[in-house]
Amino acid sequence: MKNKSSRRRRNLNATQKATRDEAAASNVIENRLSNLPNDLLLNILERLDTLDAIRTCILSKQLLKLPTMLLRFYLTFSLKQVLRTNRVVAHVTDIILSTRSPEVTISELKIRFVLLPDNSLTIGRSVARAMATQKVGTAEFEIVTKKHHGLCSSADLLQFAKQFNDLFGACPRAFAGLTSLLLENMRFGELDIPKILSTSKRLEYLRLTRCDSGFHSVVQVEHDQLVEIEVEICLPKLQRLTYDNWFSSEYPLYFGFLPQLSKLSLIKTGIRSDKTLELSQLLANVPSLGDLHLDFGSEKVPISHLYHTCPFSLYDGYMYQQ
Repeated sequence: MKNKSSRRRRNLNATQKATRDEAAASNVIENRLSNLPNDLLLNILERLDTLDAIRTCILSKQLLKLPTMLLRFYLTFSLKQVLRTNRVVAHVTDIILSTRSPEVTISELKIRFVLLPDNSLTIGRSVARAMATQKVGTAEFEIVTKKHHGLCSSADLLQFAKQFNDLFGACPRAFAGLTSLLLENMRFGELDIPKILSTSKRLEYLRLTRCDSGFHSVVQVEHDQLVEIEVEICLPKLQRLTYDNWFSSEYPLYFGFLPQLSKLSLIKTGIRSDKTLELSQLLANVPSLGDLHLDFGSEKVPISHLYHTCPFSLYDGYMYQQ
């Protein structure tokens, strides 16, 4: 009995010592952080995701005020994590944005979240208040759905679009201040995308991943500020494609596998460029193309690696081989 009692005392003493050592180490970390000037601490914290920065600030009472002073607000969990952290993202967004001083500019705001009604509404309203009361530089929403596209039915696509439209209608100020918007897995009505663009006047980048407006639909895109639009869609039965007003020196499109595409028309306006257009690369995943129309608006057209044997027409420009 005596030996057992002695062992218990030794174990207890070892545990108490370990606890004291951990507390002492925590105090050392806290003191070192607390002794740094705020501008240096903010510089360090802004290199982290905002939630990680908040976790760091919990180490010291003196640091707790710093998250509301961050110039960058990033909540961009990996797609594997974002579903289980969605409620946390909504809570942190609401707390931090509602306690910030209006005098502190948000230079960058970026939030990735799942389209779940309650959480999405909390995020949207919090960002809308920030847009109305504070200076916000670049702002991005990446809105993902709870289902992977491979598991989505047509009903799911319609439901996700309705949920997005409900969020958009409830928080127009949030979307009016966005510079980037990334959406996935939605089947919109014919007027939905024009409505989004007419409200989001600051928008410079739009990405639509597996979004559409139904079969045989036409999506009209008009926007003064839009610099880049990225559309990722699955169209195994697509046969004809026309891209008008290609206004860039970069490649106009990047094709996935389009086994039935037989007719392609590319019309470029506004920018002259000596960049080489490699048709073999551009059309690598389009095996059935039989009719190619190129209109380059009186520009010289540098084309190389013309390995495709389909007939093509060239209007209002002249071609030379690299």
